[in-house]
Amino acid sequence: MSRPHPFWRAMTFGGMLASGSTNGADRMRLTRLVAGRGAMLLMRCARAPLRLVSAFSTASPERLLIAPQDIRTTDPTIAADIYSGYFVFAGKAVNTHGASPFEMEAPSPGWAVGLAGFSWLRHLRAADTALARANARALIGDWLSARGRAYDKIDWHAGVAARRLLSWLAQSPLILDGADRVFYRRFMRALGQHAKHLQRCMADGLEGEARLLCTIALAELGLCAQGMPKLARRGTKLLIDELSAQILVDGGHIGRNPQMIIDLLLDLLPLRQAYAARGASAPQMLLNVIDRMMPMLRLFRHGDGSVALFNGMGPTAAHALATVLAYDDARAMPLMHAPNSGYERLEAGETIIVADVGAPPPAAFSCDAHAGALSFEMSSAGQRVIVNCGVPYNSRPALREAARTTAAHSTLVVNDVSSCRFATGAGLDRWVAGQVIAGPRKVDARRLEDAHALEIEAAHDGYDQRFGIVHHRRLTLAADGRRIEGEDRLPPTARRVPGAGQAEYAVRFHLHPFVRAEILEDGGAIHLLLADGQEWLFRASGLQTSLEESIFLGGREGPRNTTQIVINARVRDYPAIIWTVERLG
Repeated sequence: MSRPHPFWRAMTFGGMLASGSTNGADRMRLTRLVAGRGAMLLMRCARAPLRLVSAFSTASPERLLIAPQDIRTTDPTIAADIYSGYFVFAGKAVNTHGASPFEMEAPSPGWAVGLAGFSWLRHLRAADTALARANARALIGDWLSARGRAYDKIDWHAGVAARRLLSWLAQSPLILDGADRVFYRRFMRALGQHAKHLQRCMADGLEGEARLLCTIALAELGLCAQGMPKLARRGTKLLIDELSAQILVDGGHIGRNPQMIIDLLLDLLPLRQAYAARGASAPQMLLNVIDRMMPMLRLFRHGDGSVALFNGMGPTAAHALATVLAYDDARAMPLMHAPNSGYERLEAGETIIVADVGAPPPAAFSCDAHAGALSFEMSSAGQRVIVNCGVPYNSRPALREAARTTAAHSTLVVNDVSSCRFATGAGLDRWVAGQVIAGPRKVDARRLEDAHALEIEAAHDGYDQRFGIVHHRRLTLAADGRRIEGEDRLPPTARRVPGAGQAEYAVRFHLHPFVRAEILEDGGAIHLLLADGQEWLFRASGLQTSLEESIFLGGREGPRNTTQIVINARVRDYPAIIWTVERLG
């Protein structure tokens, strides 16, 4: 009989305060993070007079010379919904009943961000009607009146303001076609206001992904606008610096989230075109980054075109992915070995394995990072088989936090404790916003290839501090792609933590919802039947396996119930186990 799975119970171990799992080192690191934020706030106050003076150094543009192309897909039917007062963002729908959406109370933070970012203007432009153009101007006028100077609102968070600026630039033909002089000058002043605000945010020490988005927006405005040559030069320099800092040598983003690569390419590709449209040479760093990111993105793709679910990646937006890859002139092959980003890809026959063999990202980039060290996903002939749970498409904070835990990944978890701990809880979001405060400090990996097989060996020390053990994992894929052999070991470290041998562990293999699993041989094997008729057999030598409930969050249709294979054991009794997944027929 299968045991109730601990997925929901394990979610508490992701929250450092909620789990009661703090120790001296964790508290010290959390204190340093909060102190750093406090010091940044004090510095910002000290710089206030200088920022007030510098705010006048960026003038408003005289006019726009070019409009960057928005390569995101559009749906003109959404324009009709917007005109009717229906605004749908982050899974929440609001009917304004004729009122301005900027006067409505947001049903969720995600909805507020979606509205304030104005990316939805592209749907109005796709409608290509005088009504859509008038509606766009009216809505922008509403925003300028209601929130144009309300800097304490979510609308003026750096990332949201940068997204809004990019949206306005891309859709400026829609916005300004038929506009009167009053609106035109008001809109130009708003563009200058955004430039000043984003530069202030960066001067105040803005960190994380939002900083790169700000540099993209500033560089793009400098290219599009007449009369802002200083901003064009400064924006390009900031862009080069931030691309150098955030995009790794192998093309991955420092935050290790595959979705970030897609999102960045959707912004960087139009920026590259904007340089050409102005007759300027695009920075070599920009060109190199785009070239490196394309094969890195392909590393994560399964045979069905979906992107593997690691470190904040949710459901794959197939249209966005297809758009980005259409700009890959070289049609690059997938990257197989990405040591800087901490990912490996094994591909043989019709089988693909993608594995996470990296350490957590730096704190400022870890808000979406997961405790999935040494987890992997596997697909065969376009059918996903073993997956991670992913993150929900819609804004569900509790579910999102649960999805970050180790138990939500196809890897080994000790005592239902995550290999990373996150700063969550009342009062912490303002300061450290769910950052990783403890986790593996050392993750070693090596790749072996010969004529018979492809192999990854990796280890992480995320359980050293608590349990005095290290997780070693070996994954071997046969040359014909029909057999996978795995080994998980938990050798003790030199720390010799008392009671380490008594710790229990579980090796989890979350299955895609389209996989049907059946226990055979009294738990000695599990038969897997795929949607296309493929059959695979899972075995764990010397140990019984069980099937437990799981949840799959990697589909745009919402959470779906699924199954996971679980091997339970005690470290003292089974410090190492070997398991296989073999194709039948």
